[in-house]
Amino acid sequence: MVSIKKIASDIGVTAATVSNALNGKGRVSEVLASRIRARADELGYRPSSAAIALKSGRSHVLGLVMPDLTNPLFPHIAQALSIAADRLGFAILIADSRGSVEEQDLAISRLISRGVDGLLVVPQRGSSPASPTTPMTIINTASDPNNSVSADHWGGGAQMARHITALGHKKILIIGADAVSEVQQDRIAGMKSQLPYETKVAILWGTAGIEQAADHVSKGVSAILTTSDLLAINVHSHLTRAGFTVPDDVSLTGFDDMAFSAAMHPPLTTIAQDVDTLADYVLDIITAQIEGKASPHVGQTIAMGLVLRHSTTAPRSPSNKEPHP
Repeated sequence: MVSIKKIASDIGVTAATVSNALNGKGRVSEVLASRIRARADELGYRPSSAAIALKSGRSHVLGLVMPDLTNPLFPHIAQALSIAADRLGFAILIADSRGSVEEQDLAISRLISRGVDGLLVVPQRGSSPASPTTPMTIINTASDPNNSVSADHWGGGAQMARHITALGHKKILIIGADAVSEVQQDRIAGMKSQLPYETKVAILWGTAGIEQAADHVSKGVSAILTTSDLLAINVHSHLTRAGFTVPDDVSLTGFDDMAFSAAMHPPLTTIAQDVDTLADYVLDIITAQIEGKASPHVGQTIAMGLVLRHSTTAPRSPSNKEPHP
């Protein structure tokens, strides 16, 4: 690594003069400062992050706590946050709370002990983490009172329901993965808000919902709305084993627009998150907190988009449906 002493030796000045020139301090002529900066660039000089931290009292490192990195949505969000942080000169340490509130609390404590400037937390469902000593930004959903910024999960659910009802579906099954999750509750609330009063709706959760999906289709359900793409692919497998075809027998939708959704057969109609905008807002909020300022993005929700593919279509009339065993 190139040092200030090396630059000073090449130019024939003191290390203090080089430091002042690179930091815009002291009485260094512009001609000499230009020579020093040019030589630093030629040698590929980069200031020591440890030295900067010691001088400024900041590490320029953020801690990111994710609820479950086996879920492909969360690495996708983590990557977007890492790219946004890098643009602002921050590195990110990632911790996986692995589905546990206790692990989440331990991860937050460990990151604080490592001297991170701020914390970014996608919380475990039903939890409300807090840090009395370190700036923290919560990435969850608008119904969480501690939420800092989020995608518009309610609005995404509303978009999907409008799409399904516009196709003419009257008997609908909604399946969520976990009733404790604020995100999934908001998505379902958005769906229900746009369903006409005469629509027959059932709501099921988790494994029971997946296992009962085929029974509901055999009783006339023509559309199944799920709260995640992962849930949708499990429902699709169950329906296929039961002899039902998507979308001929039943339309199926997901949420989050994961990479595998377009590769399903048929490709899955879903709702996409704008993770790049989310990441930009999150970094604006946390850097403002670190500097003791206010961010205009606190409390904002980011619009989600309907992605139309081939897993949804108008319901077939009962007379055109063939019975399934």
